[in-house]
Amino acid sequence: MSKRNKLLKFAELLTFPNVYENWNAKKPQLMANQTDEVDLKGKWGKEHFKNDNPIILELACGRGEYTLALAEQNPNINYIGVDVKGARIWQGARIALEKGMDNVAFLRTRIEQIDSFFEQGEISEIWITFPDPFLKKGKHNRRLTSNFFLGKYKLILKEGAFVHLKTDDPTLYEFTQEVFAECPFLEVLYDKDDIYSEALDFPELEYKTYYEKMHLEDKRKIKYIKSKFKP
Repeated sequence: MSKRNKLLKFAELLTFPNVYENWNAKKPQLMANQTDEVDLKGKWGKEHFKNDNPIILELACGRGEYTLALAEQNPNINYIGVDVKGARIWQGARIALEKGMDNVAFLRTRIEQIDSFFEQGEISEIWITFPDPFLKKGKHNRRLTSNFFLGKYKLILKEGAFVHLKTDDPTLYEFTQEVFAECPFLEVLYDKDDIYSEALDFPELEYKTYYEKMHLEDKRKIKYIKSKFKP
């Protein structure tokens, strides 16, 4: 993507009513556009979605394919795609607006700050779809299934909430297996290292992101773990 095209997308993103951004990692303040500061912590349902339906997050949502697919199939559930890359969010946010999907929003921020923007028990479920596996030495704490991030999720999830990981990366998959097994507040409900080796056990696994389609073309196995936060 050219620099000019990216800048145009950033500018247009500022006008989207379904996108909120945190521009300063040192200041947990959300902006609804270039000038309006908003406080939605604990108020996403009331202030943005205008209902009290459950809220589900897709972390590292990229272009928002999974967010859009889930939201289209479940109009009585609210979905928020979270990513730090504005040019990627632009695509999902634009499609949601064009389709009139009022149950979709996007949050542009670093996921390390997630607890700054959601209240305890505000989130009903988290999907982590093909995140960066951070394979370089010393980077494992940046993986979205590390103990650091699980601690963040615990601060915003309801009791009994589900956390899903879908990935093609064997290192991230095995790392997640170990972390989840040792986590005192998580229970692993489902774990499969090749979900397409037979009929899918859950229909929502059928949805494919841009990256998943690439991985399948390369004959990679898609892995999935579903866990539950214990009361």
